[in-house]
Amino acid sequence: MSIFDRFRLTGKRLFITGGSRGLGREMVLACAEAGADIAVVGRDAESLAKTSADIQALGRSPFIIQADVSKTDECEAACNRALEEFGPIDILINNAGGRRQNIPTAEMPLETWRELIDLNLTSVFICTKILGGAMLARGKGGRIINVASINALVAGKKIGGRHYETAKAGVVQFTRATAADWAQYGITVNAILPGGFMTEPNQRWKSLHPEVIEEFLKQIPMGNFGQPEDLGPLAVYLASDASRYMTGASLVIDGGYTLW
Repeated sequence: MSIFDRFRLTGKRLFITGGSRGLGREMVLACAEAGADIAVVGRDAESLAKTSADIQALGRSPFIIQADVSKTDECEAACNRALEEFGPIDILINNAGGRRQNIPTAEMPLETWRELIDLNLTSVFICTKILGGAMLARGKGGRIINVASINALVAGKKIGGRHYETAKAGVVQFTRATAADWAQYGITVNAILPGGFMTEPNQRWKSLHPEVIEEFLKQIPMGNFGQPEDLGPLAVYLASDASRYMTGASLVIDGGYTLW
């Protein structure tokens, strides 16, 4: 088998949350180019339609689900619908998340905390329970990729909203624990920890809180932010047979930010 063949995803079905924009979209396009058919979950109808068309342009089949996975009932419904209408899932990417709020801990409303924990952590549990559980029952292995953040390791500077650090650290440990439980069944579970990428949310942070972005940039040894497409090859690796012997890993991609 060619080394490049080990990275092919031909015949695989992938489910991704938050897949119509930003880093999620780039992972979708990379995996589609590698051969996967993809169920994309997102909130925005316009970006979902564009991503669907781009998947088709790559010769693959999209399955679009408009849902907000921060709402547990919508998250469960999206997973069940994909299983019923799209088919068995070989690859799960839990990507949806975001800080969204710059609120100091002492001022954070409990309702906001719970909503954002549900977005960043509970959605990972629900999708893993339902779709990973289906992988277990099917008995043919699988790949689970959880998108955490370097804020699982370090606190963001000059910013509030510590729900984000808390949830992303939980994602990393949930990744490790699930990997230990499911390794014997041929299901690998790994995490990606992105650093600074100029996605739409970070473009918004730049306009609203430029001091946060400026401070972040100063701490990157490589001197610039990552581009969303930089994440695609890593997603393909973790989704493919090339990563067969890797599980429970947390892969940092941050231009060196966490080296200091």
